[in-house]
Amino acid sequence: MSTSFEKYSDILLNAFQSNAKSFDLANKKQEIIDEVFNHYDLDSGRVLFVGFSPGILTVKNFDIYVTEISTEVQQFLDTKQIAYTYLERSQLKSKYFDCVIAVDEYLTFADTDLDQRTKVNFLADIAKNILVTTLRDYKNQDFKDREFSSPICIKSDIAKRIYIEHYEYDGSDRNLFYGTSYAVSDEDVMVIGPFSRRSMYFKQLAKFAFDAGAKNFLVHQNLMHKSIIKKNYEHILTIKF
Repeated sequence: MSTSFEKYSDILLNAFQSNAKSFDLANKKQEIIDEVFNHYDLDSGRVLFVGFSPGILTVKNFDIYVTEISTEVQQFLDTKQIAYTYLERSQLKSKYFDCVIAVDEYLTFADTDLDQRTKVNFLADIAKNILVTTLRDYKNQDFKDREFSSPICIKSDIAKRIYIEHYEYDGSDRNLFYGTSYAVSDEDVMVIGPFSRRSMYFKQLAKFAFDAGAKNFLVHQNLMHKSIIKKNYEHILTIKF
């Protein structure tokens, strides 16, 4: 059964394929990954990507594993001749991966705090060394960012697409919202969602992580992640096990 994040990865892939500068984008993502690896003196081993990320195309010296991606994403990786192993969620082994990379606010794809804690516990179980994830600063979020993402126009050699996300907040739970992504071109509109999303705070993630056995939790001060489909920046957080 596909997850909401697996479906969300489809629009990330669409944006990446639509970008005339996709090669440069992948290299920029790799620079961030390299900084994280260097921080933890990690230069080889097994790395698991949760969902599609341009970093899958550029990581060297690691055995690459991928989960929560659709057949479409797998076919794209195959055409790029990427050496990777696709694993269903049920096939992921405890303490098997030296690094788990779950960016693009993976932990916000949840209905409840319990769902988020369950996700953290699961990632903590399969990560042998470090977990890399990203979050917006929901505590200090500007009100104007609550309803829409900052849109981005991505151009290919022959066309352009505008990507935007709309967030509709639940009336009784201020942390629960429903996110829908739109990719608009001159010919059509691609719609992904809506997906149940949940705000997550740095202190909340830190507590869940330490409860799951983390040795260290770090919000990187000089590294930021920008999604392929919006201009908003997300903080990069790493958890050491």
